[in-house]
Amino acid sequence: MAVTASGLFVATFIDVLDATQLAIDLSLATHKLALFSNSITPDFDASAANAAYGAGQYASNEVSGTGWAAGGVALSAAAAGATSTSPTLTGATGTMTYDMGDVAVSGTTLTSARCALLYADALAGNNAIVLVNFGADYSTSNGIFGITWAAGGVFSVDWTP
Repeated sequence: MAVTASGLFVATFIDVLDATQLAIDLSLATHKLALFSNSITPDFDASAANAAYGAGQYASNEVSGTGWAAGGVALSAAAAGATSTSPTLTGATGTMTYDMGDVAVSGTTLTSARCALLYADALAGNNAIVLVNFGADYSTSNGIFGITWAAGGVFSVDWTP
């Protein structure tokens, strides 16, 4: 078992677009980032019930500690100085881009964080949105845990066939 890729959770986006009409607002700063170790094996095709914080692969192996509680850090407090890193959605030439400011949470003591799970904490199902693989384990000792997003955004979706 290991984290080998980043990805979007298919069931979440199907539920947004089908008759379920999952009311997920990607621009909310109430979404949370939970950290996990390399002991999970993400399944981006998992059912909605298993593609959620606290379920399936995300029911154990969470990395938490001083400054980063279990359950994750809300985006509203994830930027430098515990300020908001509110997400944005933009579109151009058929591509939707989801982005936000970089994460910088100070005073953390964490061991072996391999990935971040962004999930909709405001929804009863804690639906997973995206998992970002860091590519290596990262630890802090009373320091800043930061995530620098790619220049092209956290993720993008090309809607053109």
